[in-house]
Amino acid sequence: MIRPFAIEVVLFVAPFVFYAVFLWARNAGVLDPDSWPTRTVVWLTGVALVLVAISLTLLAHFSGAPPHSRYTPAHIENGVLVPGKEE
Repeated sequence: MIRPFAIEVVLFVAPFVFYAVFLWARNAGVLDPDSWPTRTVVWLTGVALVLVAISLTLLAHFSGAPPHSRYTPAHIENGVLVPGKEE
């Protein structure tokens, strides 16, 4: 469960990191507040939210069991735990 959350966090932070690298490459002050105007931060936040929305949409569409599959819950057979599965 931590991996999908970590992926979303990385996708959200990525535009800000790329902008910081861009500022560093231009020898601008990365930590200087003048290098981070409100308009740019709003734009980066919008890009980050779009990346997260696309990622969540793809995750919902391409992960999980196929439609109309049947789930068999975990159970014990002959004293052995048999994990749940999708058929």
